[in-house]
Amino acid sequence: MNKDIFKIGVMTYFILCFVGLSAAQNIPAIEMIFVKGGTFTMGCTAEQESDCWPNEYPPHSVTVSDFYIGKYEVTQKLWEAVMDSNPSSYKGDNLPVESVSWNDAQEFISKLNSITGLNYRLPTEAEWEYAARGGQESRGYRYSGSNNIDDVAWWARSGGETRPVGLKQPNELGIYDMSGNVGEWVDGWFVPYTPEAKINPTGSLTEVDSMRQISECSRCFPNDWAYRVSRGGSWIQGGRISFRYTATPPCGLDWFKSEEERQAAIDALPNWRSDTVGFRLALTVEQK
Repeated sequence: MNKDIFKIGVMTYFILCFVGLSAAQNIPAIEMIFVKGGTFTMGCTAEQESDCWPNEYPPHSVTVSDFYIGKYEVTQKLWEAVMDSNPSSYKGDNLPVESVSWNDAQEFISKLNSITGLNYRLPTEAEWEYAARGGQESRGYRYSGSNNIDDVAWWARSGGETRPVGLKQPNELGIYDMSGNVGEWVDGWFVPYTPEAKINPTGSLTEVDSMRQISECSRCFPNDWAYRVSRGGSWIQGGRISFRYTATPPCGLDWFKSEEERQAAIDALPNWRSDTVGFRLALTVEQK
């Protein structure tokens, strides 16, 4: 067993033993994988081939620090233990939770943290892609763990619904389902890529604001690039590592008849839900 996974498990166990909440007794084990930080090329690299979307360009160097990420997507069993509800379209304890918005995920994390005493969060987009690529153990695969999508992903040709987590083979770091099954919300906002090297980018609104200053797509601003992002494809898509999905595509809010309607749509984006999107957890190293 990875010693860092063991430390997280032991720490969580003892915290739960002393938390004075009945819900703590029902929280399933949350397995976290330690990811050693490093530098990688983010975006449409050569193995992603010719079907990259425009928002995956340009590839650029990114450095991330050490972190932990969930071995599996958050399951319905874990969601129900925390939230006492299940919004998912496809029901099953070990199926990933879906039909949850970015805001729903934040509410779940807040409640989970109050129960465990830890500071779980969503991974940043850079952390997510680095982990999906296998971190320092990366073998340069097109998908997370293989060049053959069927080895690692439930996708458009796999039966048309979500499947229990952990049934396909893991990636180089021992993480499951980072390609396919459900897309995964990441922290921060959608920020178009630029060629400059970056260190621990977070998708902050400051980064979004800076893109407004230099973007050729001036009609996309002021606010309609403030989107949340999901990664990893889903059961109705593929699962290329560099694939990025936003609830509304960039420059895609021009059809509204008034500025009020357009702004209302922008404000609603963090509440967008789909049976193709869930999430997984992350922790900073200081939490171990």
